[in-house]
Amino acid sequence: MLEIPTLQTERLLLRAPRESDAQAYQDFYADGEASKFYGGPLLADAAWLKLARDVGHWHLRGYGPWILERKNDHTIVGGCGLFLHNGWLRPELTWWIASDARRMGFATEASKAVIRFGYETLKWDLVQTYMKDENVAAISLVKSLGGVIIVRETFPDGIARDVYELPR
Repeated sequence: MLEIPTLQTERLLLRAPRESDAQAYQDFYADGEASKFYGGPLLADAAWLKLARDVGHWHLRGYGPWILERKNDHTIVGGCGLFLHNGWLRPELTWWIASDARRMGFATEASKAVIRFGYETLKWDLVQTYMKDENVAAISLVKSLGGVIIVRETFPDGIARDVYELPR
């Protein structure tokens, strides 16, 4: 069985998702505004399937999303990792942040650790991300990370997106 590594930042533990995280997934996906770019809102059973997908991604591909847990109180504030949708050509840096943990820098802090993991541990030549054009918050985060548009392409869902290269 694959052992999912734990990463640490100043304020966060990036740890393996586990079944006890189901409530955090349910809370995030029940919030239609928070989860609109992630397929939400979703009912509890569909949110649980997202959790199961994230765990399975690690075992099928050797990388995936981590749970973001604050070190000081062990509160789950979101998720962040590397993900490749089935049938898509590009893996991506992805993240989600709980509504009450937004605008605190957790996505930036976690993303930097995940980008470093992609380059240093996975030895990827390119860590990249993409999002819908209307996801202004995600675009702002990517630009703050030094992301640079390398191509615009249409994805299997029929939506054209800018693809950003993320620096080492």
